[in-house]
Amino acid sequence: MKIKSSNRLFAGSIGALMIFALFAFNKFLAKPKILIFSKTNGYHHASIAKGNIALMKLASENGMEADTTTDSTFFTDANLKNYAAVVFLSTTGNVLNNYQEAAFERYIQAGGGFMGIHAATDTEYNWGWYTRLVGGQFLSHPKQQNATLLVKDRKNIATKHLPKKWKRFDEWYSFKNLNPQTKVLMTVDEKSYEGGQNGKNHPMVWYHEYDGGRAFYTALGHTDESYADPQFLKHVLGGIQYAVGNNVTLDYAKAKTQNVPEDDRFVKTTLATGEFFEPTEMAILPNLDVLVAQRRGELLLYSQANKSLKQVGALDVYSKTNTPGVNAEEGILGLAPDPDYKNNNYIYVYYSPIDTSVNRLSRFTFKNNTFDKSSEKVILQLYSQREICCHTGGSIAFGPDKLLYLSTGDNSTPFDEKGQQFVSSGYAPLDDRPGHLQYDVRRSAGNTNDLRGKILRIRMKPDGTYEIPEGNLFAPGTDKTRPEIYTMGHRNPYRISVDQKTGVLYWGEVGPDAREDSMATRGPRGYDEVNRAAKAGYFGWPLFIGNNYAYRRFDYATGKSGDAFDPAKPMNESRNNTGITNLPPAQPAFIWYPYTESPDFPEVGIGGRNAEAGPVYYCDMFPKETRYPDYYNGKLFIYDWIRDWIKAVSITDEGKFDKMEPFMQSGKLSAAIDMEVGPDGRLYVLEYGKGWFAKNPDAALSRIDYLAGNRPPKVAGLKVDKLNGNLPFNLTASIEATDPEKDKLAYVWYIGETKKETTEPRLNYTINKAGDYKVNVQVLDDKKAFSTSNTVEVYAGNEQPVVDIAMQGNRSFYFPNKPVSYQVKVTDKGSKVDMNNLYVSTDYVQGSDMASASMGHQVVSEALLGKNLMMNSDCKACHSITEKSIGPAFTQVAQKYQKDTRAQEYLTSKIIKGGSGVWGENVMPAHLTMPQNDVKQIVTFILSLANAENTKASLPAAGKITPTVNEQKKQNNIFRLLATYSDAGGSGISPLSGSNAIYLRNNIMDVGDFMQVNGLAKKDSAGTSYLVMAGQGWLKGTQLDLTGINRIDLTGFSGTGNGNYQVEVRAGQPTGTLLGQGTISFAGNQQRSTGSVPLSQTSGNQLQDIYIVIRPQGTSGRALLKTITFVPQ
Repeated sequence: MKIKSSNRLFAGSIGALMIFALFAFNKFLAKPKILIFSKTNGYHHASIAKGNIALMKLASENGMEADTTTDSTFFTDANLKNYAAVVFLSTTGNVLNNYQEAAFERYIQAGGGFMGIHAATDTEYNWGWYTRLVGGQFLSHPKQQNATLLVKDRKNIATKHLPKKWKRFDEWYSFKNLNPQTKVLMTVDEKSYEGGQNGKNHPMVWYHEYDGGRAFYTALGHTDESYADPQFLKHVLGGIQYAVGNNVTLDYAKAKTQNVPEDDRFVKTTLATGEFFEPTEMAILPNLDVLVAQRRGELLLYSQANKSLKQVGALDVYSKTNTPGVNAEEGILGLAPDPDYKNNNYIYVYYSPIDTSVNRLSRFTFKNNTFDKSSEKVILQLYSQREICCHTGGSIAFGPDKLLYLSTGDNSTPFDEKGQQFVSSGYAPLDDRPGHLQYDVRRSAGNTNDLRGKILRIRMKPDGTYEIPEGNLFAPGTDKTRPEIYTMGHRNPYRISVDQKTGVLYWGEVGPDAREDSMATRGPRGYDEVNRAAKAGYFGWPLFIGNNYAYRRFDYATGKSGDAFDPAKPMNESRNNTGITNLPPAQPAFIWYPYTESPDFPEVGIGGRNAEAGPVYYCDMFPKETRYPDYYNGKLFIYDWIRDWIKAVSITDEGKFDKMEPFMQSGKLSAAIDMEVGPDGRLYVLEYGKGWFAKNPDAALSRIDYLAGNRPPKVAGLKVDKLNGNLPFNLTASIEATDPEKDKLAYVWYIGETKKETTEPRLNYTINKAGDYKVNVQVLDDKKAFSTSNTVEVYAGNEQPVVDIAMQGNRSFYFPNKPVSYQVKVTDKGSKVDMNNLYVSTDYVQGSDMASASMGHQVVSEALLGKNLMMNSDCKACHSITEKSIGPAFTQVAQKYQKDTRAQEYLTSKIIKGGSGVWGENVMPAHLTMPQNDVKQIVTFILSLANAENTKASLPAAGKITPTVNEQKKQNNIFRLLATYSDAGGSGISPLSGSNAIYLRNNIMDVGDFMQVNGLAKKDSAGTSYLVMAGQGWLKGTQLDLTGINRIDLTGFSGTGNGNYQVEVRAGQPTGTLLGQGTISFAGNQQRSTGSVPLSQTSGNQLQDIYIVIRPQGTSGRALLKTITFVPQ
């Protein structure tokens, strides 16, 4: 934490202050103290440095003390209570985490003051409380220019010294989400400048009392010159004085916001794992037993009393297609207990019966741990086209009024139709030509007369029939509609929940796959959504997505695009539509996010998507002993199956999104497919596991417990000095462990079946018998609370081969038409090296993920290992690779199962359990003692033989290779040379493989490839990254080799202005050894420019951090930097 004090900055006044303190110590302590906070997580204003100095001087000269910091960890109750006001000086982006946000809210509620300067409105966009505090959000700004400010109130302390019309030069912000409760002191005359977007009433300065404290904001202060302007500084002083108020002692008893509970107080307790085969949805019963549905038809029961899992029933379901290459998502899709289950023992199941092409909602009796299949009462069913994939929906929930909600998917394929010239390409499927039904979502989700792509709402009657409640989207009897529809326009509403106090419906919506906007031809990119419906409505699909982003009409016969659909007047014009044409107005999503970083909800992260909605949490509905802290009262829990996070969402009284924050970040999830709150007030999570259509070992049922008292020790990753070695194998293991309460710790180590206890976090142990050993450690505090480390598998009896790759020349970059010379050396301790077991290959990876393995390399190296495992087993006694023996040739097996997506799983089981009848009368013996992982690698080798002719041959152990270079740089950003060697093992000894790789970048680096940038603002345009060179800044190239580099070229584009920029290349740090300097000049008019920096020294053949430092030299406008090229000699 770095805090600078005004008393230290202005040393000349220290002596006088000390003397004064001797006579008036109490008065000295009563001085108002302010905190100046200037952290940026986005654009960094160059004027911040001058602003800090000016504000500290201003405070010192006006009877105040001031500290400055950019360290957000300073935001705690203990620290903030010492300040009368906090100033946000041109902060940008998300600068506080949820713990710090809560502390700041508590500070204001206790009576603290706030002042925001300039970019303070360009901060914390997804924290509604802060937006209301600061008074609005930055929308845009034109170029810096003169404008006239109109002073509306000349009696205020911050404006009374100003003229009615104040002309000044600055950067003029326009705003969105303005708080109407503020009192405006100044507006800007829109006629006096160009580029404003707020119209005649364009506020620039305002103040208000808010949530127990005081807040003042000025949009002025972009330029360095502002902080030397007496009028501006007096204006700022007035704002600070308003924020300070009467400098009263803060009263934290008035703080309403609770402190965020520590993350480590939430512990994921696994109830059952490794026993599930595609779990889908669960039902938590009143006694805390949990029913779990599996897609393939089984119903399992977890018993809370005896902590066991068993099957209690099954339905005959359609769960597998007969069409090659097509996976079915049907089966048991949804499960829920009746609200009065304790008395009637009813459960509801939504499933796909094997004999009828429908999805069916039925009621069954589950009593005394017995699922009574004969008790089925069919409630409703809807046609579902089969032999296609995907989108079933299938979540069941009840509201507080006992209304039943059921989600259904659009029953359409997201994939492009083969053999067609014009396809959907991940945008909305709108092909209504005859014969293309499954590619037209308007026939289902957009059809008011079809139950697919909907959330239905019905009221169950005791006899198992239902009636339509008031308030559904269409009243009974409305022509061409279904009265069961509550909301429509859904793609795949996979998990739903209903607020148990308000009856508001929430659901996750799995969105389409388009990666980029194509607004001129097709429409928006894909988004997942979390939605909220306080009343019935149409939620857009397939005409709209996200924030009502509109798709375009599209002619699949000609490829011509039409007009965009209108969310105010949506129309279903499909020839497959059997419902009404004019649909209700489209409702925007509550939360929406794409594959890439979301500008609207950055907290969701990046990557694959599968949004799901969990419960709204109310503390007073659950026992005090097991419920969560009051902090979560009224918050909505959402989660993502793919991204493995849980978030807590705050919602305003008006039903608007207010804030999103992480929950249980320390807990690891494995594809959460369902999350419910139990009668005990704890969240239960059903995890599908990390594999599709499979019995995943990490599929699990878990519970999230809150530890109000003693917490178990916290353990970091278990470390072992080596993962394998020859006998005797000397194992050294260590663990990093701390205890939140500082208790004394003890360690219990497990090495296979052996148990060892130590009082230190370190183990030395000798293994004398060959085999695989699972190693972990249990760490206990003196109250016997414990945590268990991860498990590391080690192998004793063989040592992994070491693969080294030597290369000549530059170790960071490859260059056009320049070959890379390499030599691979293999060392295998205790064994003879057979270079036939070496596989060398090259490929390209995108971005900075140098550690990711290509699938082709992975398959080849695993196949080599599998081959050697096979040769050391008894498999070769009955099989050969190409010729039939007692059993079939491995090539025959490979060809038979080539297109079977379950072949890996089936053959692994077959080898372990044995069997006969597939290839003749001969019985294949079981291999019950063979490790499953070894069997899987043998199967990988066998299956690889089906494509032996397509397998890329190994490169030689030494040679030269020339990387290809093309215009699509993203296709070959990083060149990778990989070498893998698998040894032969021996009798009773498993073979092992070792690998190594070298990575070389394309010598043209995009600015987006630089992970650390300071002082230069990032700008994205149509998916392309730039850096705005508005002020001094630098880019850091981490650990680069400049061997053979002659110069560095910078290429960019000018804006409307022109000018020169001085460029320096330095080693180690921004002020480090100067390696070269040059200039890049821009002539304006959007022209492309390149500047060169000759390198006078390169600190030959060493990896070092390289800083490219940029300084404007009399520029106007803002130039955009695009690429950095490292040019060889």
